[in-house]
Amino acid sequence: MEADLVVIGGGSGGLAAAKEAARLGAKVVCFDYVEPSPQGSKWGLGGTCVNVGCIPKIIMHNSAKLGQLMDHSAAPLGWSGTDGLTFVWQDLVKTVQLYIKQLNFSYRRGLRSAGVEYINAKATLLAAPERAQSGAKSGRVVEYTLKGERKEVRAKCVLVAVGGRPYIPRDVPGAVELAVTSDDLFSLSREPKKTLVVGASYIALECAGFLTHLRYDVTVCVRSIVLRGFDRQCAEHIQLVMKEQGTKFLEHEQVVSLQRVGEPDVAASDLAGDRGADTTSNTTADGGDKILVRFASGREEMFDTVVYAVGRRACTQSLGCEAAGIAMHPASGKIVVDELEQTSAPGVYAIGDVCHGRPELTPVAIKAGELLARRLFGGANEPMVYTNIPTVVFTPIEYGCCGLSEEDAITRYGQDNIEVFLFGFNSVPVSACHWKKALSTRKDEFDLDVTPLNLSKIICKKPDNKIVGYHCIAMNAGETTQGYALALKCGLTKDDLDAVVGIHPTDAESFHSMTITRRSGESFMAAGGCGGGKCG
Repeated sequence: MEADLVVIGGGSGGLAAAKEAARLGAKVVCFDYVEPSPQGSKWGLGGTCVNVGCIPKIIMHNSAKLGQLMDHSAAPLGWSGTDGLTFVWQDLVKTVQLYIKQLNFSYRRGLRSAGVEYINAKATLLAAPERAQSGAKSGRVVEYTLKGERKEVRAKCVLVAVGGRPYIPRDVPGAVELAVTSDDLFSLSREPKKTLVVGASYIALECAGFLTHLRYDVTVCVRSIVLRGFDRQCAEHIQLVMKEQGTKFLEHEQVVSLQRVGEPDVAASDLAGDRGADTTSNTTADGGDKILVRFASGREEMFDTVVYAVGRRACTQSLGCEAAGIAMHPASGKIVVDELEQTSAPGVYAIGDVCHGRPELTPVAIKAGELLARRLFGGANEPMVYTNIPTVVFTPIEYGCCGLSEEDAITRYGQDNIEVFLFGFNSVPVSACHWKKALSTRKDEFDLDVTPLNLSKIICKKPDNKIVGYHCIAMNAGETTQGYALALKCGLTKDDLDAVVGIHPTDAESFHSMTITRRSGESFMAAGGCGGGKCG
């Protein structure tokens, strides 16, 4: 078989590139194959985002927000009675999985409509022959096996878009056998119940956050700091908010082993530490054994579910990169590409999470794939721009950002050449309903009020106060961050923000009424007022 473009990977980036190339007249073949997770989870076409990432996460995030609002706001807003809603984990998972299957089908239909040939098989790159056969489109060859028969596709170009998968360290006894990852959590047939989340990445905190507000007992094991690579003030604020809403954190701690415990004579009360864990049984309600987790500090505790979220690894192990002459980064194990997504192997390109130094974000892979296809087959020359890319951490109180963190801005421009504006407050619905700290986090009976949940922050470069960093912690930060990202791309300044009349009452209006700088030393946390406005 011959093609103009072979795409290896049926995730968001690979599908976008394949369809765009086909639209431009190229003959395209797309390969996709899912290796089961250690716990046996697998899925259909669409990659991480659709199956075990953005889509199931946002559905569970929104379910958790319902729980959060019912816990804090239902009664003060007039909703009461004994016939309240009951949460059923299996119903949520069913909704998630049905929607994912709809998307799997629509993606296959989309490829077919675009004229892309889809092959559900694992593809391997072969070494490039010295010269292409006469009349052949190229010398790049991809090998695959379908129904026991070995086959090849020869193509002008090959695009690697295989993404990555969650990593479980093999040097932690019991982890691979007993832990789950985000690959498994969204299809977990049983309730997670008491859960340990190992890791402090955005995936770890997102999972811990929605599980907490689905009313499970959740602990996060943090080796060093939360949300590494994000603005430190914002990351620590997110952690504080999550703590006050009931998520527990074991800080500067590491897991050293996991052990399944099913014997009834195990002294669970001796293993649960000082956290008041339920030690009445060593088995879960559905008959599954509990997991005894041992920590580096000597601490031991029982959990029903352990979720590992300590990072991801590129899916390049069986791709044939070495034989194909593709250079890999020695530290990350990812593919090295230039500014036009070209690898060190002629005719082979790579986009998305599999590339070293690229943001691991679905929209980034999609945009990079589309631009690459246009350069290869549409006569375009526009490169992908990897600066000022917005992102959102979907913790219960969301964190959206675009541009530089305060730390990176100081490194790039110097402390004296930046100005940081801050505004901390509670939105009107939170203030009106008097949200309270979780019982487990109160110092005493009077320690009720939550720290202001919202934090608005901009980082400006002197002397023109051009905004180089935008940070928003709010209930719906994802929606506002998108618009401010456009403004940053257009060269937004502090004067531009000040000249805009804010929409009242909203959280986003806070960015148009910011007067307090970090340099001033004044408190930027509003004790009253009307959310992000200036009416108090």
